[in-house]
Amino acid sequence: MAALDCDVVVVGAGPVGLLLAGELRLGGAQVVVLERRAEPGTESRASTLHARTMEILDSRGLLDRLGPLPNDVMGHFGGIPLDLTLPSPYPGQWKIPQTSTEAALREWALSLGADLRPGHEVTGLTAHPDHVTAETAGPRGPVSARYLVACDGEDSTVRRLTGAAFPGEPARRELIRADVAGIDIPARRFQRLPRGLAIAARNPQGVTRVMAHEFGTPARERSGAPGFAEIRDLWQRVTGEDIGHGDALWVNSFADAARQVAHYRQGRVLFAGDAAHQQMPIGGQALNLGLQDAANLGWKLALQVTGRAPEGLLDSYHTERHAVGSRALGNIKAQALLLLGGAEVEAVREVVAELVRREPVRAHLAAMISGLDIRYDTGPGTHELLGRRLAHGHQGHGSRGLLRPHTDAPDRAAGLRRALAPWSDRVDLVTDGTPAAVPDPGATVLIRPDGYVVWADEERPRGGSGEVEPAGLGAALRRWFGEPAASGTAYDLTRTPHRTPARTQSPPPAAPGGPAVGAPSHTTSHGRDAGMNRFTGKTALVTGSSRGIGRAIALRLAREGALVVVHSSSGGRAADDVVATIEKDGGRAFAVRAELGVPGDVHELFLGLEQGLKERTGTVDLDILVNNAGIMGGGVAADATTPEQFDRLFAVNAKAPFFAIQRALKNLTDGGRVINITSGLTHFANPEEIAYAMTKGAVEQLALHFAKYLAPRGITINSVAPGITRNDNPVFDIPEAVEQMGQLSAFGRVGEPRDVADVVAFLASDDARWVTGAFLDATGGTLLG
Repeated sequence: MAALDCDVVVVGAGPVGLLLAGELRLGGAQVVVLERRAEPGTESRASTLHARTMEILDSRGLLDRLGPLPNDVMGHFGGIPLDLTLPSPYPGQWKIPQTSTEAALREWALSLGADLRPGHEVTGLTAHPDHVTAETAGPRGPVSARYLVACDGEDSTVRRLTGAAFPGEPARRELIRADVAGIDIPARRFQRLPRGLAIAARNPQGVTRVMAHEFGTPARERSGAPGFAEIRDLWQRVTGEDIGHGDALWVNSFADAARQVAHYRQGRVLFAGDAAHQQMPIGGQALNLGLQDAANLGWKLALQVTGRAPEGLLDSYHTERHAVGSRALGNIKAQALLLLGGAEVEAVREVVAELVRREPVRAHLAAMISGLDIRYDTGPGTHELLGRRLAHGHQGHGSRGLLRPHTDAPDRAAGLRRALAPWSDRVDLVTDGTPAAVPDPGATVLIRPDGYVVWADEERPRGGSGEVEPAGLGAALRRWFGEPAASGTAYDLTRTPHRTPARTQSPPPAAPGGPAVGAPSHTTSHGRDAGMNRFTGKTALVTGSSRGIGRAIALRLAREGALVVVHSSSGGRAADDVVATIEKDGGRAFAVRAELGVPGDVHELFLGLEQGLKERTGTVDLDILVNNAGIMGGGVAADATTPEQFDRLFAVNAKAPFFAIQRALKNLTDGGRVINITSGLTHFANPEEIAYAMTKGAVEQLALHFAKYLAPRGITINSVAPGITRNDNPVFDIPEAVEQMGQLSAFGRVGEPRDVADVVAFLASDDARWVTGAFLDATGGTLLG
């Protein structure tokens, strides 16, 4: 079996590739994103998000990252005004520059652990029976993965390298557009003038986007973007206005070519976004079509690479999205004719404008453009909701399906929970009320991760407890989420991305005396992967867990069942966000605030902890204490460190952990766990962090000496020393710096917070019952020398 770098390579770090990367990470797939650009793009390009896309982004909790967006319910069909108001929490068009959308999705994907590699242009592809290798011109060389997804635009390199058939119609007409600063011209919304079409809109920053087409002018063969002089002259001919004194920030052209890849899946290579379909971006449909491709593909491919996908699930991506893309290309071609045609289309425009005033026609066209009318073949059944999208209002569920009981039958939840239990690693039961902005579906529904209904049941229980499993639910779960997990089976969704072994969809036979290569891990009483519920019923305090390593530890322990106390020194939204993330994933947590390094710090911390535990468990018992909170020395040289800085470092980093352990002695249960986060700097010289390293050296002594004191109660205490680990320091936004820091590790990369969290989870589990007083090097081999 080949050694692979990740599960999936995504080629292209535009919005489609970044959304797909995040979707894959939510489903537990390890992802490398290759991007030929060394820096993010500055071209605004697409600026419209439609209702269906907004619903998808909302379900991922992404709208807050985008910030407030201007909304306009008025769109158009081929330049004819069209009211887009429809039943949706987000009707109309939502305006945001593509650069902002891309930035938000990049931040999200990186926060989930996607490995983004700018400056890595794909130069070659080799498809093997069980994996794909992408050759790159970047410094980190080739990348091998089980699957590769092309999200690299309409001039897709992957499409060219694979020779994928791309049938369709060539360009006949084009629009030239530019973002121009320093001009003041009238706003124009699809103004048809004698010589051509003109569009102009000025944004709040004073930049005017102009677009123009001269009737009867064919599309030009271009090897690059047009120059400003071309649109300046075109604008002059069509409108009679001079914009030559303006400052062109960006110029490009887009034509009415209509092409579509014949097969969205070709073995282990898949296509999404403009790499799969080329169309004129009329009404903003192109970007939205691509983002919805990513939402459809992400959860399916994640189930595939984690070994849980049912037969044919990945192929349904082509079946569903190729049909949607074909229909979109058809309506865009019709709009291009109405928009760019000359006098010969005026009669047709008048008829269409008259029809649009009729409500059924308006609603039909608005749903088609907004992506709200899509209906997939989701299997047997006649319910009107089957295959349709449902804006369910449940944020943050990511790659997981949802089973929502009918609101009039809450007593059904117990029976549904039992029916769903074998799929609880893939599907959530949601019993909270439907948000006001989301219509009640009027039925019990099973919803795919991309928001489409695959099973619906209107029947109410007739008396009793409603314990009988609803007809067809099990079949729908198998059809879309695979076979139920065998008793004791757990899937490791937190694997690190570096050089994971290849796995096949059908694992090869087990070698004598050992498990099958590439098979999903199985839980044993003390197995390597201790299962997704090994901390159920346990409580954990993680200090400094509002961000960074502490946050990753809190999320990991909660995911495996622990009630986690999320501590922060400064309070604020960050700790609440961690709690919200845990709760959205079905876990339990609450936040406490206590500034460390000041008089009374530990007392305040445990007052909040005990109050919260008492309310939720009826006791103040604590099973796991992770002393993670700490402050760096700020890179102050030894001869510049002040007594105040020195005292502050020791107060937070060494004194607080000591007294936290002391105060926890009456709360810690027999067999409990204490883990202290120290630092690789206790064994690696850095003259600018001497005082900091001294504090962490002191913390290491806690494990050595407390171990014998706590052992009679079965309590273990150990130290974990991270190395250079990605955090919110701006230096990690500099690829060259990250590359240089990564060379200190034996694995050639910087650490991720989850790398340390996995080590802590091991020490917190029963697997580590025979380890105490130990120093665990979690620096990725930095200390090997």
